This record gives sequence, C-alpha cells and structure tokens, in this order.
Amino acid sequence: MSQALTQDELKTLVGRAALEYVPSGCIVGVGTGSTVDKFIDALGEALKADPKRVSGAVSSSVRSTQRLEALGVPVLAAEAVTGLGVYIDGADEIDHAGNMIKGGGAALTREKIVAELAERFVCIADESKLVQALGKFPLPVEVIPMAAAQVIRAFAAIGGQGQVREGVTTDNGNIIVDVRGLQISDPARFESDVNQWPGVVTVGVFARNKADVCLLGTTAGVKTLSF
Repeated sequence: MSQALTQDELKTLVGRAALEYVPSGCIVGVGTGSTVDKFIDALGEALKADPKRVSGAVSSSVRSTQRLEALGVPVLAAEAVTGLGVYIDGADEIDHAGNMIKGGGAALTREKIVAELAERFVCIADESKLVQALGKFPLPVEVIPMAAAQVIRAFAAIGGQGQVREGVTTDNGNIIVDVRGLQISDPARFESDVNQWPGVVTVGVFARNKADVCLLGTTAGVKTLSF
C-alpha cells in the first residue's frame, strides 16, 4: 500500500506541473509563498537544462525576487512591462469558481498588481485549500496604519472579528488586519465594497483577478480545475 503524500510533497508536485503553463522564453509572473517556492525550485531545475527557459520574471515580493535572482533570472519591475502571458501563484483558499483568498504571506497588494498584468492566472495549491465558500481562512486586508481601528470596526459591523497581525509590515510599509468569522457568498461584490473603505489598500479576496486554472495537489496526483 503506497504511503500518502505529505503536504510538502503535494506542493512540489503542483510546483513542477505549473512549468507546463509557462511558454518557453517568456517573462513569467511569480507570486509568493511556500507553494510558489516549489515552482521556483522547479524553474531552477529547468534552467539547468535550458538557460533560456524564461527570459525574466516579474515578482510580487522581495522574498520571491531574492530566490529568482539567486537562480540568475532577471527580475523586472512591474512598471517596466506592459503585460505577462501567465502568473503563477498559490492561494490560502480557492472556491469552485476560481475566487481566492490570498495574503497569508502579506504580499496581497503586489500579487494583485502582477495578476492584473497577466493574461492567465495559474493557481497552485494542495487539496486542503479547495472550499465551498471563502472565509474559513482568516481574511488578510492590507491597511494604512492610522485606519486599523476604523477598519476593524467596519468588519465588526458585518460580523467579522479583525485583528492586526503582530510583527508584520508589508513590503509597502503597511500593516495586515486578519478577519475571522466571515462567509463570503458573493466574492466579487465583497471585494469591490471593502476596497472602497478609507484606509484599505486592498482586501485579500481575489475575484476580479481570480484563477483561470488551478493545479490542485491531491493524493491521486495533480488535478486540473479550469474556470
């Protein structure tokens, strides 16, 4: 009887599978997080066989930038490109329509900026991240510090319990408020509404920039979901 794969092994599987969605020689959009680290590792192996496998990358975080540069991949500023063919990133939750909660790594604003540049968003995740409705994972919201108390009160008015993530400053110099107790039935409307609140930089619901494909690591291998 074969032993069940660990979560880390599932992440490795989908990280490798994502390479198939990256056109040879392209500039690839790269997200952040432990699953994306596996994609970067797989890209590093591919570069050994073909140094021109990608011509560059646009990264959503300092962490991913450092890992890519260590492989010799040129990392371009988002403002230096007009578009990307594909963006590879993970998710904290993804529903059956491709809507996601992201921001567990505090890079949600930059992730949205890079996702907006891409024609195709390929989400890589293990099967524990697939949910019927978003909200079980605490919702990250990037907030300008002076607005934190105000934003927490606004979430309390709709049934959420917000708390500043201790010891975390985003790459943009802001804070993260994590919100528990939500069930997000209309992700697109929720995202649009919360993004209008004063002091919110961006909310970690990705409905406007939802996934086009999800490569889901399961005990049976990589399952492909298209939306």
